[in-house]
Amino acid sequence: MTAPTDGNPLAALEALRGEIGKAVVGQDAAVTGLVVALLCRGHVLLEGVPGVAKTLLVRALATALELDTKRVQFTPDLMPSDVTGSLVYDARTAEFSFQAGPVFTNLMLADEINRTPPKTQASLLEAMEERQVSVEGTPRALPDPFMVAATQNPVEYEGTYPLPEAQLDRFLLKLNLPLPSRDQEIDVLARHAAGFDPRDLAAAGVRPVAGPKDLAAARAAVADVSVTPDITGYVVDLCRATRESPSLSLGASPRGATALLSTSRAWAWLSGRAYVIPDDVKALALPTLRHRVRLRPEAEMEGVTADSVLTGLLARVPVPR
Repeated sequence: MTAPTDGNPLAALEALRGEIGKAVVGQDAAVTGLVVALLCRGHVLLEGVPGVAKTLLVRALATALELDTKRVQFTPDLMPSDVTGSLVYDARTAEFSFQAGPVFTNLMLADEINRTPPKTQASLLEAMEERQVSVEGTPRALPDPFMVAATQNPVEYEGTYPLPEAQLDRFLLKLNLPLPSRDQEIDVLARHAAGFDPRDLAAAGVRPVAGPKDLAAARAAVADVSVTPDITGYVVDLCRATRESPSLSLGASPRGATALLSTSRAWAWLSGRAYVIPDDVKALALPTLRHRVRLRPEAEMEGVTADSVLTGLLARVPVPR
C-alpha cells in the first residue's frame, strides 16, 4: 500500500529520496534526475562503471513509486521482437495472437543498451517517442507512465555499438553515476555485513511512498509552472552557444532547447516554486545537454569534455536579471 501523503504530490515525491536511500547509498543527483524525467515524460541514459548501483537504483525507484518494472539485458544477439513482442500462432484457434514484450511496462531498464546492434536499439525509438509499439502494422499503446532507463558502461567499448545521435537525442537526460566517496563505500559494506540483500528490497524496508496518481498530479502542477520570455531567451542563447563553440562539431538541437526548458520547469517545481529562475536552467543544463553535443576530435585529444565545454558556456552566456 502507498503511504499517505495528504494529497500533496510534492511531499510524496520528496519522500522518494529517503525511501530509495534505504537501498542505494549516495546517488542523490541520479535519483532527482529520474524523478525529473518521470515528471517530463522523458527517458534517461545512466552511465557508470559496473557496481555503482544503476540497476538497484531503478528497481528501488519502481518500488518506491509503486510502478511495474522490467529489465532487459541487451546483448549482440537480442532481436527487436525480444523487446517489443511478436505475433504467436495458436494452433488451437488457428489464429495469431500478440505476445507483449518487456517494453510493455512502466519503467523499463535497458541494461547495457550499447551492446546490442543498431537494429535492436532502434526498436525502442517508436516506444520512446510515440509511447506505442507497432507490430505487423498494428500500433499498440504502452502503459502510462512509461520510461526507459538505459545503462551503458563508460570504460569498455570493445564489442559495443555506440548509440546514434538521433537516438541519444531521444533521451531527456544523461546521468553520470560516480563512484562513492570513502564514507559512502564504508556505509555500503556495513549494510552488506548486516545482511542487506540487493535482490530483496522488501527486506531492506523499501516501501511505496507515492503512486501513479501522485505522479499525474505532479505532472499537472509542473505544467502550470510559469516561464518568462527572459528565461526562454536564456535557454535558446545557451543552446545556440553550443552550436557556435569551437570545441564542438555538433551543438544542441531545438529539441535540446525544448528539453532544457521542460527539465528546468520540473526542477523549479521540485524546489517549491511556481516559476523558473536562471539557476533552474543552470542546474539541469549539463544532464540535459551533455549527450546532445559532440566534441571535435582535436578537442577530445586535448582532454576537453562535453561537461567542461558546457560549464564554460554557462559562465559566458549572459544571465537574465
